[in-house]
Amino acid sequence: MAKWTPKHEAPEPLEGPVVATITGGTILWFVLFLVQVPFYGWFDDRDLTWWVWTCLAGAGLGLIGIWYVRKRDAAIKRAEAARTEAGRMDSATS
Repeated sequence: MAKWTPKHEAPEPLEGPVVATITGGTILWFVLFLVQVPFYGWFDDRDLTWWVWTCLAGAGLGLIGIWYVRKRDAAIKRAEAARTEAGRMDSATS
């Protein structure tokens, strides 16, 4: 079997309001969980309780995601500041 090679470069990753996006998604999962809790009996009668617990799991994983993307965003900003500072130091010594 021949190895597949791409015909063009991969696009740059999209950078956007990642923290806001993950926070919004986490809030949505938690709201969906809260909306389903009063109907737990209905879900239980139909063996669909996994819907409720999936929403709670989504909210929990979203909290981990918020922590992760905030750390990532801070690291990107620190690296950018260090790069800018290094550029200033190089131009000042020239």
